[in-house]
Amino acid sequence: MYDEIIDKNNPNSALKVKEGVLKPDVVNKDYLLHIKKRKQLSVEEYVKGILEGNRTILSQAITLVESSLFEHQRIAQQVIEKCLPYSGKSIRVGITGVPGVGKSSVIEVLGKQLTAEKHKVAVLAIDPSSERSKGSILGDKTRMESLASDENAFIRPSPSAGSLGGVARKTREIIILCEAAGFDVVIIETVGVGQSEVVAHSMVDFFLLLQLANAGDELQGIKRGIMEMADAIAINKAEGKEKEKSLMAANNYRNALHLFPMMESNWSPIVFTCSSYSKEGIDTIWKTVLDYVTLTKKNGYFYKKRNQQNLRILNETINSFLTESFYDSKIVKDNIEQAKEDILENKVSAYVVAQNLIDKYFNSLK
Repeated sequence: MYDEIIDKNNPNSALKVKEGVLKPDVVNKDYLLHIKKRKQLSVEEYVKGILEGNRTILSQAITLVESSLFEHQRIAQQVIEKCLPYSGKSIRVGITGVPGVGKSSVIEVLGKQLTAEKHKVAVLAIDPSSERSKGSILGDKTRMESLASDENAFIRPSPSAGSLGGVARKTREIIILCEAAGFDVVIIETVGVGQSEVVAHSMVDFFLLLQLANAGDELQGIKRGIMEMADAIAINKAEGKEKEKSLMAANNYRNALHLFPMMESNWSPIVFTCSSYSKEGIDTIWKTVLDYVTLTKKNGYFYKKRNQQNLRILNETINSFLTESFYDSKIVKDNIEQAKEDILENKVSAYVVAQNLIDKYFNSLK
């Protein structure tokens, strides 16, 4: 009907339909050609580039570590194994605190001071992943703009991907690569405070807890687990009108720490105030770290803790492998959906279903 009304052959017709604009391709063809031309590096080329301090290759290697693809993981593990002899020579510092306490600001000022002293600083900033979309903003490079442009600093934001303690599952392996690349200070910024922050504590030498004045946490029992792990507590944003409140908060924390038993390291946690804005007290952070390392290396705790961390990696790697193997097995994939329906319909207990699936999994291995 409409074809009869519209005269397609008459250019002067007011009813002539203009041809639409062709929709462009979703993917840039030039970029696809670039990807095809880019050669996949060998394990030896990755290792050589990392040991030479090539940041591009280091970033590519970290991407392999974070990838869930089997082929990427295979290459990544070979690279890590060859880099392992060149690792372990850095000081690993964990920094945590509630969102908004100023972790990124403190790290930037501290990092700039360290690079000015000829240190090479790697910052592994763990961003929280959305429970809905599973995505992360990964905006730490924008928050640490000055440090990100420093030639002696390397900032790598990574998604937490739902891992315990707000620390990415592959962070330990990334630390090895950064140390092999020559970074002698590795700072791990976690997503925030919680009891599971013990995971962050298990991969660093020194653990710093940042707090705010009047946050109501000085004697709060729920924070006891965090405070017991902290090697130092810094009351941040101690400037202007907040300075006096920060000094009072620091004194309250000192009193609270007296209630805790002596640490195995024989180190007494230090409490002080700092300000990333005025830069006061930032140098105290690094001085405290060095004092801690000196003491713990002298009494042997530093090396004992590193050994305990390596054994923990062994246990977690085994657990991770078994979990992935379980869910990837055909017998589990074939039965798990029906098992979930049975649980939701209250036909059977979740414990019984779990045991049945585990039994079927192990029987399939025989």
